[in-house]
Order: sequence, then C-alpha cells, then structure tokens
Amino acid sequence: MNKTTLVLLLREGEVLLSMKKRSFGVGKWNGCGGKLKGGETVRQAAVREMEEEIGVVAQPEDLKLVGKLLFYFKTTTEWNQEVNIFTLTKWQGEPQESEEMRPQWFSYADIPYAEMWPDDQHWLPLVLVGKSVAGEFYFNDDSTGFDKFTLKETLYDSVE
Repeated sequence: MNKTTLVLLLREGEVLLSMKKRSFGVGKWNGCGGKLKGGETVRQAAVREMEEEIGVVAQPEDLKLVGKLLFYFKTTTEWNQEVNIFTLTKWQGEPQESEEMRPQWFSYADIPYAEMWPDDQHWLPLVLVGKSVAGEFYFNDDSTGFDKFTLKETLYDSVE
C-alpha cells in the first residue's frame, strides 16, 4: 500500500485547497501532498510536495498530524493508499499556482465538497474543528462513493 501525505494550510477560519490539474485526482479540490520518495519520512515528503505544488516552504516539525486514513479502490487497486493528514499554520511564501495545482483559500463555510473526493465531507469538518481522525474508506466500483467506511476520532503523538 502506498504511503502518502496531505497537508492543509490553515489561517483564521480558512483552509487552502488546490485544484488538481493533472494526474491522480485531476479536477478535484484537495490539499497538497503525494507519495514518499526514496528514504523520505512522511513529514519530509509533505514539506517537499508543498514546495513543488504551491511554492511554500515549511519545517517538518511545524506539521501537525491530524489524520491517518486508509483508502481502498475496488477496481484500481494500485490507487490503494495510507494518507497521513497534516495541518499547518506556519510557512514561508505565498501559495502559487504550478503545473499541477491551482491553490485557493476557502472559508470553512464555503468548502466545495461537491468538487472533492467523497470521503472529505466525512473527515474534513472534524479536522477543521481541531479533531484528529483515523479511518478506512472502501470505494465503490466507480469511486464516487463507498461500499463501507469507518471513521473515528483519535490522538496522535508522532507520525513515524
């Protein structure tokens, strides 16, 4: 199972989401992140992916682990992944559009859930009120919903 990262930049009642412009998840709003590369920790990968995708720089220790979700895709098993979700409130630089992502700030009340992965509406509201989550999502045949899922609040001490 692929180990991946997802980072949500937060500021005063707003979350930064980015429109995915190519590859996996194209056409969906999401946080920044991606797969680990040779020998990286989850935090190192998260920092690298943010810089590549939206041009911001952060320190690994400033990432707050708020979720670990397992995703299972029925028809495309190579998409199965463990996603380590972080929030971040301290970074350098302004988010910029790249070839892969177009970032935009959203107020918590205006998050475009209809244009996101279907799991986001279940866990993201919990994270935005300061909760941490763990769960498993088993996508249906066309990945528009789930055959089943579990989600619970939890606490994390570290990522590795």
